[in-house]
Amino acid sequence: MLAMIAAVVFGFALLLDLINSNLGAPDLFNWNTLVLIGLFCLALHLAGIGRGGAGTGGRWYRRRR
Repeated sequence: MLAMIAAVVFGFALLLDLINSNLGAPDLFNWNTLVLIGLFCLALHLAGIGRGGAGTGGRWYRRRR
């Protein structure tokens, strides 16, 4: 889930960069801030936070079929 959020944030940052816009708030939504938010979401995803399903414990691949 967090990887999808990071992809959306990176896509939004790319769109803002391509159209050269700052949304009227250059210090709040600049390119660097959006990239850092995307990297933060990716780091949380790689750390295992935000995995789908409650109580799986990381053993989704060891279930019986």
